[in-house]
Amino acid sequence: MENQKKKIMVAIDESEYSRYALEWALQNLHASIANNQLLVFTVQPISDYSYLHASAYGATPPELIRNIQENQKKVALNLLEQAKELCKKYGVTAETITEVGDPKDLICEAVEKSKVRLLVLGSHSRGALKRAFLGSVSNHCVQNVKCPVLVVKKTA
Repeated sequence: MENQKKKIMVAIDESEYSRYALEWALQNLHASIANNQLLVFTVQPISDYSYLHASAYGATPPELIRNIQENQKKVALNLLEQAKELCKKYGVTAETITEVGDPKDLICEAVEKSKVRLLVLGSHSRGALKRAFLGSVSNHCVQNVKCPVLVVKKTA
C-alpha cells in the first residue's frame, strides 16, 4: 500500500480562478504531484430546460436538449484538454474525469470513489452575501470530503 501512488485531484470549471488554482498547484506542489497521480475533474451542470419554449405539441424539442447537452460535453472535454496541456508544460501527466450534475456533490463523490488524498480547488472570492445565496462549492467540499482540501485564492 505504501508503494501506491497517492491521488491528488484538482477540480476545475471554466473560471479563471480554477485555472489559476491548477497552475498554482503545478508550480508550488510540483514534486508532490509529479511523484503521485493527478486527477483533473470537471462537472457538466444539469441544465434547466424549462426556459425553452414549448413546441406546438407542448414539449421541449428533444433534439434541442440533446444539442445543448452535447455542447456542454464538448465544452467540458475542451476544458479538460486545456488542463492536460497545461500539465504537460510542467512535465505532469494528468488523468481527466468529467461528470454531469451538481458540482458540490459530484466533487465530494469523486474524492471518495477515487480515494483522493488531497483536493485542490480555486476560490471565486465571493463575499459572504453572495456565498449565502449562491453557495460555495469550495466551502461545501471543505466541510464534506474526508481528505485535506487546499483552496487557492487568486491574488491581485
